[in-house]
Amino acid sequence: MTKTAYRRIIAGGLEIFYREAGRASAPAILLLHGFPTASHMFRDLMPRLGDRFRLIAPDLPGFGQTDMPTDGRFRYTFESLAVTMARFTEALQLGRFAMYIFDYGAPVGLRMALQFPERITAIISQNGNAYEEGLSDGWNPIRAYWADASQANRKALRAFLSPETTIWQYTHGVPDTTSVSPDGFSLDNFYLARPGADDIQLDLLGDYQSNIALYPDFQAYFRRHKPPFLAVWGRNDPFFLPAGAEAFRRDLPNADVRFFDTGHFALETHCDEIAAAIGDFLAGSKADPIGTDSIRSLDRAGAPAAVQPEVSDARPGKRAAGRRASAADD
Repeated sequence: MTKTAYRRIIAGGLEIFYREAGRASAPAILLLHGFPTASHMFRDLMPRLGDRFRLIAPDLPGFGQTDMPTDGRFRYTFESLAVTMARFTEALQLGRFAMYIFDYGAPVGLRMALQFPERITAIISQNGNAYEEGLSDGWNPIRAYWADASQANRKALRAFLSPETTIWQYTHGVPDTTSVSPDGFSLDNFYLARPGADDIQLDLLGDYQSNIALYPDFQAYFRRHKPPFLAVWGRNDPFFLPAGAEAFRRDLPNADVRFFDTGHFALETHCDEIAAAIGDFLAGSKADPIGTDSIRSLDRAGAPAAVQPEVSDARPGKRAAGRRASAADD
């Protein structure tokens, strides 16, 4: 079984933590996590695919082991997350890659696709929504905050950050909750309890409405660029409904949509099935997911800027400027 390496790299002015498995020359898949988790949600998936693909799973800014500025120098919006993840792929010199998008990872990844459609070879959406019919009534308290950003409505959203809610997100809709390891939600709750994490998450809940405003653009991207598309969906998700998965077929008639009898965190209970679906999908699609190309970044003015990667191992304080970390062991 392929080993996973744990690394850090400077991108967009932040130190980004990421997991990597597979050969550097293999077709690349960027794995983008959601709320309230981090790249550890892919801990079981990566070894199952690392014999065929290069798997790269970063922690988003403010999540997991990635930098979490609370001094105002980083604005916690989905646009900022997407820009930082684009810088991350450039720092790693990823040319073209497939994306696995989950929850918050969906609008982050799809914003990247709008910016650089030529880089995206295929999309795997696991409960990653892009249609209004996919939003359940569970969003109603958040919608109330969008309509009136009062302190009372913001305070009401703190219920989404409680340890009990995190556990509920993992177990709701799972027929046998004893199949859900406590490792994932325990680590999520640890990260949520850090000073300043609550306001970061409340800011992102408030900004999620900007993603809904982009749904028509995401859908136009699907129609225009027709990326090979696989949806692997927990049908009992309390936030993202099966209708959201079915809707992809409206703009991507050849989309492969598969449902599993589980909840939001489908990898916790159906990792083997999802890994097999991804392997079959990418093997049979026209994704042509090239692993690493020589690319150039764009600065904010649009001028080309050479990428200067800075990579280190995952030990705090260990940075090696200007060199690439060794590839994960096969």
